[in-house]
Amino acid sequence: MNISIGKLRGLQQLADSRGMMTMCAIDHREALKRALNEKNSAAVSYQDIVDFKLDLCQAVAPFASAILLDPEYGAGQAIAAGLLPGPKGLLVSMEKTGYSGDSTARITELLPGWSVKKAKRMGASAVKLLIYFRPDIKDVASKQLDLVARLAAQCIIEDIAFLVEPVSYPIEEKERIIQGGTSSKKFAEIKPGLVIETARQITTLPIDVLKAEFPADIKFEQDEGKLLGLCQELNQASRLPWVLLSAGVDFNSFQKQVEIACKAGASGFLAGRALWQEGAQIRSREERMNFFQNTAAPRLKELAEIADSYGKPWYSRLGAGNGKFAPVTEGWYRSY
Repeated sequence: MNISIGKLRGLQQLADSRGMMTMCAIDHREALKRALNEKNSAAVSYQDIVDFKLDLCQAVAPFASAILLDPEYGAGQAIAAGLLPGPKGLLVSMEKTGYSGDSTARITELLPGWSVKKAKRMGASAVKLLIYFRPDIKDVASKQLDLVARLAAQCIIEDIAFLVEPVSYPIEEKERIIQGGTSSKKFAEIKPGLVIETARQITTLPIDVLKAEFPADIKFEQDEGKLLGLCQELNQASRLPWVLLSAGVDFNSFQKQVEIACKAGASGFLAGRALWQEGAQIRSREERMNFFQNTAAPRLKELAEIADSYGKPWYSRLGAGNGKFAPVTEGWYRSY
């Protein structure tokens, strides 16, 4: 598969020496505000969020192949503070937090004042777009796919790698989340089909990496043979390298998911709250930093070891088994 020099360089920066993307997500915004102050998220200041992100970045960046940050509170701030080591990849999110429309027809909006061009200019390795996606709601899915296609075109112009994170959601009352944060059994039954079909549709577009949900709810399905089979179906549906997102599950659950997904063909993970969510409940900054250094960072190291043991290098999915692509032709730079 042909890949441009800029995108190739970006993908190389996102991965470790074995071709595994062992990445940490710290681009949360409204959800992080709620986690920091459940009773009054509006009381969480700009500096509160920046401090949380910078402390977390400092603790985990040495052990991640790349870090995902948002432009509002994290990306520029981490660079300015010298907390994102030069060899580490930088992913920057493009979407505005939340969505427009009602909860059954969620439309992603881009962050005003931000662009692919600016992300490239600041030195990002790649950009990421989160979209809420139900392939069975055709009109909404079509709008979301149009947004992905538009952003993909901009990424081609700027020659920067593009990751897409489609997230499924319940639309009927019987699918909705029940008390305690657990998905309903009805939604758990349809989730595998949604995730697999979503991968099939999204990866027909000119993106570079799929950030996929685990294609099952392990609260309802715990048979590892079945879970591996579903991940293999996801692997077959994706035409591109894919990594697993953590979707707010606890660390032990995500650890299990990463192993199964990597055995099925995933090229790593992009782990968020599974690594650090308990830290949001710690009020002392010193104690929180201790948690980041002594719990979140070792968790990331554990996951990276699992991915390196079982995963498939991202470049092998593009036909470059040893990480080497076709040599460039003489004078390539003239037309670049």
